[in-house]
Amino acid sequence: MRSVGRTALLELARSSFETSARLKRATIESCHEPIADAAEVLIETLGAGGKVLCFGNGGSAADAQHLAAELAGRFVRERRALPALALGANSSDLTAIANDYGFEQVFARLVEAHGRPGDVAIAISTSGNSPNVNAAVRRAHSAGLHTIAMTGNGGGELGGIADTVICVPSDETPRIQESHIVVCHVLCELVDAALFPLECAGTSPGLSGDGTLDGNPDGPPDIATAHSRRETQS
Repeated sequence: MRSVGRTALLELARSSFETSARLKRATIESCHEPIADAAEVLIETLGAGGKVLCFGNGGSAADAQHLAAELAGRFVRERRALPALALGANSSDLTAIANDYGFEQVFARLVEAHGRPGDVAIAISTSGNSPNVNAAVRRAHSAGLHTIAMTGNGGGELGGIADTVICVPSDETPRIQESHIVVCHVLCELVDAALFPLECAGTSPGLSGDGTLDGNPDGPPDIATAHSRRETQS
């Protein structure tokens, strides 16, 4: 087996981190508007008692579960649970539907089961061309849900059918996934700040009536203490 020297390993690690960091900066520059749009939709839906359905394949399925857990459990601050489901988490659902209707219908059938008009469907696909994800987005439209896409590679088919599209400007799947999870965390933070501004003593400020941060209108809050508290309990 050919050995790779320690210096080469360190350089590769540094290069991967730097590439990921550059892409995250590029993502907020190119996607700040759809990220804000997605946050507003989530705030309105969850504030009105609606639910969020998240789905994707492989690593994107894991991201969907991560996002649903942050909403149903908590992100940073203490607040009430928010209704969110990851549609790929139940193996009995997936295998039964795949067996009876085909794998392309696994998410569409679950959107039909759980989605109601006014809910939100979040479709995650790095390529934008996953047939089962796109079928679920079409079913969500027909059921009256707002659809949010998190994708890359120029958006693919998904970018042309979702209502709100957050498209990471890259064609490298691992780097796209890394940016997707940052977007998920940012959306959770924005939802918390808007819906629970009075339940965040000792953590991030909420949003005031004029859209600025309570107690800190000039810039982002220092949330190191809150994140540290969250990490010690995870």
